[in-house]
Amino acid sequence: MSVFWSSAQSQNLSSGQDHKYLGLTGPGTRPPTSEILVDMNDTAELGDFLKARRAALDPADLGLPTGFNQRRVAGLRREELAQLAGISVDYYTRLEQGRARNVSDSVLDSLSRALRLHRDEKTYLRNLATPKRQRVARPRAQRVRPELRTMLNALHSPAFVFGRYLDVLAWNALGSALSFDFAACPPGERNIPKMFFLDEHARELHPEWETVAKEVVANLRAESGKYPDDPYLARLVGELSLGSEEFRKLWAKHTVREKAHAWKVMINPVVGELRLRYETLRLPDDPDQALVVYTAEPGSDSERALGLLASWVTNPAHA
Repeated sequence: MSVFWSSAQSQNLSSGQDHKYLGLTGPGTRPPTSEILVDMNDTAELGDFLKARRAALDPADLGLPTGFNQRRVAGLRREELAQLAGISVDYYTRLEQGRARNVSDSVLDSLSRALRLHRDEKTYLRNLATPKRQRVARPRAQRVRPELRTMLNALHSPAFVFGRYLDVLAWNALGSALSFDFAACPPGERNIPKMFFLDEHARELHPEWETVAKEVVANLRAESGKYPDDPYLARLVGELSLGSEEFRKLWAKHTVREKAHAWKVMINPVVGELRLRYETLRLPDDPDQALVVYTAEPGSDSERALGLLASWVTNPAHA
């Protein structure tokens, strides 16, 4: 993936648009995304992913020499990985250079074992390498079923419905009070990576910002493998790359992780620190959508604080 912009765009231009965070406003920076040019295709992404995973392997774990004189770069050499995968060096080189097509399942399985990929990385590799995957000519609007919205509002925990590329499609009142005021944001800005990397208030919300940043980028990378030809994805990655140096560095690492479950610490301006666990439930009839629910440990200070936040949502004038 390569991102190109003009010399005028490379400056940190203020859009003049305020960004909403729990009813508060703050200055933000938004580049003119319509002029961002992104070169992103599946064969290039496949080669970059293979190189990144190869570089991440420690030769010592495989009994290979690691001395300074023997190795000029981190990780395994191409010929070493090819040998571990049982394929020719020439064929593996063509894979990294994006010159190999119709990669067989057996080769993908061998590469997964040689690179020691976990489940999400294996899925990402297969999505990039399989030619019969779904291709998207233009992004389709995603709609949340009314029944799902009803269930969302019935939950007594912060809850959200995420769509492709971590777009926030729906939320309940406690979910909005927990983090960003999504209702105050234009629909095109309701995207977790955008809000996290391009809104200065995200650092106030997340005391463990660096850790969560890695998670957000890994989640977006996993999403990108499903629809690598989607022009919306290209624009999104282009905007994030232009607007955030941290995003550019993390995106280049090619770390892949599906959004599933984890603990997260937040600093809420109403009730203070919250330590919450989230669970992600993919919808059976639309795997591009997921219900994400946050809960606190029973009997904990966070559970009591979350209850106080719920009371504030119900009657904010008297909280």
